[in-house]
Amino acid sequence: MNRLIYEECGVFGAWMETPTAVPLTLFGLIALQHRGQESAGFACVQVDSISHKRGMGLVDDAFRGLDLDAYASHGAIGHVRYSTSGGSINANIQPLVFSGRLGPIALAHNGNLVNAAVIRNQLEQQGSIFQTTTDSEVIAHLLARSTTSDLDGALVSALGQVRGAYALVMLTPERLLAVRDPYGVRPLVLGKADRGWVVASETCALDTVGAVFEREVEPGEMISISDQGVESMPLFPARQSAFCIFEYIYFARPDSEFAGRNVHRVRRAMGRKLAEEAPCDADIVTGVPDSSLSAAAGYAEASGLPYETGLIRNRYLGRTFIRPNPEQRDQGVALKLNPIRGVVENKRVVLVDDSIVRGTTSKRIVKMLRNAGAKEVHVRIASPPVRHGCGLGIDTRDELIAQRMSPEEIGKHIAADSIAFLSSKSTVAATGLPRKSMCMGCFDGSHPVKGEEF
Repeated sequence: MNRLIYEECGVFGAWMETPTAVPLTLFGLIALQHRGQESAGFACVQVDSISHKRGMGLVDDAFRGLDLDAYASHGAIGHVRYSTSGGSINANIQPLVFSGRLGPIALAHNGNLVNAAVIRNQLEQQGSIFQTTTDSEVIAHLLARSTTSDLDGALVSALGQVRGAYALVMLTPERLLAVRDPYGVRPLVLGKADRGWVVASETCALDTVGAVFEREVEPGEMISISDQGVESMPLFPARQSAFCIFEYIYFARPDSEFAGRNVHRVRRAMGRKLAEEAPCDADIVTGVPDSSLSAAAGYAEASGLPYETGLIRNRYLGRTFIRPNPEQRDQGVALKLNPIRGVVENKRVVLVDDSIVRGTTSKRIVKMLRNAGAKEVHVRIASPPVRHGCGLGIDTRDELIAQRMSPEEIGKHIAADSIAFLSSKSTVAATGLPRKSMCMGCFDGSHPVKGEEF
């Protein structure tokens, strides 16, 4: 399979005193659109049942013309998706909505379960019939088969059987639930809104809907939000924290914060450290829009070289990486980026990017800059080489150029005049967090959860 480096999705939930949860959720999903662009969906409470609406494409495409009056509700959850597990088909769009002994439930999941295939096979042999090809449906079936009499107990039973990463938002007619895996691999935050509460994958979504950041959902914690207020319940003991460092490097929006660290500032610090480790005799520094711009600014600041906008992004296209097949990704590079000849012509250019996965995009960009007249192109990567796969909500399997080439060979392959990667030590130092608190498995193979996906 052609799999690169992708974040699976973004989740959002709202529980309000007024019937405004659906528009609030849609605004939150738009703020999280960078986390997944294949499909979008929401579910909402309507009396004692749960209604839902789902569609392929961006949030605006999936819900264009939606009659919000028909979905007036005080409780809603939503999901934007990239398919790391299961194909890009309508049946796999989340939230999943199901009903049984525990009543109607909607579920939206960010992450990957490394033992989902094994559990699914066992359940199918016992008579379970699956409607999707996602690992998220495994959780739904485990909940339905639990012998406990309440949802909290069923969650302990179901999630106690799965291994991997999950940030879940769930909805019942009585409450909104937010659950994070014991390692805290994927992010999940709680915010206080005007006359209600919201949960989201990133703090940028809280800002968008006018909510105030309260705190992060702790690893192993479940937060229950109802008309009675907010209640915290430890479902499982927290393990050694393993927050995905790629949230800082690439996935998150620059205006988001994790562990009190602003993503833009962390990326800028990575760029400064990169300039210290890999200086370059050049004329200008430029970054690859958008996730690399902060690192490029940091590199320019530390090196004393002028920062220039050398590449323009077509903002009517989504992220090149978040595309379902390699042909569309390759076409997306040419459509998405265009060099500014007047900036790069006859210049020695330092090109800063956040990471290299296949090398295809980097090779195309280097060629673009040369065709626009750049005399030299020196590539600087604000993270270590990606050498290992990951099954915790990111696809980094197959086609990893750093698995088969040294940094020098990669530089030759992409036709750069020189190349350098940020060291693991400096990558961690830029976050201001201890190494033991983060998952860097895609760099060094040290995944917190072992499974067949690795």
